[in-house]
Amino acid sequence: MGVIYGGRSGEHEVSVTSAASIFKSIDRTRYEPVPIRIEKDGRWTLADRPPTALSAAEVIQQARQSAARPVRAGRDSLFVPYPSGDTLITVERRGSSDGSTPADVDRAVVTGLGLDVVFPVLHGPYGEDGTVQGLMELANVPYVGPGVLASAAGMDKAVMKVLFAAAGLPIVASHAFVRADWTRDRAGVLSALAALGLPLFVKPANLGSSVGISKVKANAELVPAIETALEFDRKVIVEAGVANAREVECAVLGNDDPETSVPGEIVPSREFYDYEAKYLDEGSKSLIPAELPAATVAEVQRLSVAAFRAIDAAGLARVDFLLARDTGNLYVNEINTMPGFTSISMFAKMWEASGVSYPALVDRLIQLALARHGEKQRLRTSAL
Repeated sequence: MGVIYGGRSGEHEVSVTSAASIFKSIDRTRYEPVPIRIEKDGRWTLADRPPTALSAAEVIQQARQSAARPVRAGRDSLFVPYPSGDTLITVERRGSSDGSTPADVDRAVVTGLGLDVVFPVLHGPYGEDGTVQGLMELANVPYVGPGVLASAAGMDKAVMKVLFAAAGLPIVASHAFVRADWTRDRAGVLSALAALGLPLFVKPANLGSSVGISKVKANAELVPAIETALEFDRKVIVEAGVANAREVECAVLGNDDPETSVPGEIVPSREFYDYEAKYLDEGSKSLIPAELPAATVAEVQRLSVAAFRAIDAAGLARVDFLLARDTGNLYVNEINTMPGFTSISMFAKMWEASGVSYPALVDRLIQLALARHGEKQRLRTSAL
């Protein structure tokens, strides 16, 4: 079983932490996990050893303190993009023993590795957004998590909301635009955003872990917030804020018949659950199960399944909600198709509170991946 982690995105460190938890807890009597690391520059390596189970904060601090040049501990690897007995090809470059010839031109030892299933525990672009899922489809390899369409839709918050609206789910008012719109007609964009009122949340459309997100409480803060979001993505979505909102989450597990966990609630250490509050501050708290009336719990679970189906998800997802304290109105905020997957992440903790341990959760996801792949193998690939 291949565990792919790291990735070319701002969520690289979070992915490393998620993978470390999988390696620490997976049932070695059933699975032989193989560490496949994608470096920040996009190069794939067969890692010499799996990542250690550090906290996200420790991994992030290590990354900030490390040199700008990435350190690679593993063999360069290529994922074979077609059905093959060798799913992963590794290349070990060796130079002359006397050092007279460069290592990359003397000779290379190439080996192949077959993988029965892949767990792409990647967060953010170039991993959670359908790109790696498309590679798995080309290779005809079973993989954990939603397919190409659901992964792409779950990553793009603007497209996600279109699908949620079409499914009749309650969402906040929002407006999305691309960099070209901002460059050509800044006044027009600002005029459209004025209709949303204040406060606002400005987000890169295709990113997670609250990277690049700003809360705007005054008009003077809006343009800098948009410029920050555009540093991370060509598309920005601006959402109307929900006054004094509670942040409620629910985990979903399954394929055609998804199940839901008990909901949890995030109490952030900051004004909202931004990157620092998630991974660096120690003051953020999670309440599992969330203290909610039974009717609200049932509605959260119903809407979670509806959101899961709206994007045609499979395997797993975490659905995030905003609950207005004054009115009790519940809004579907977003769906995460590969949520943080450490043993202390909300997804795992909500399932643990629902009676599913972390090792059992990993096993369940692998079995769901194999079942979905088995169904696909029954489809015809030729009209002849």
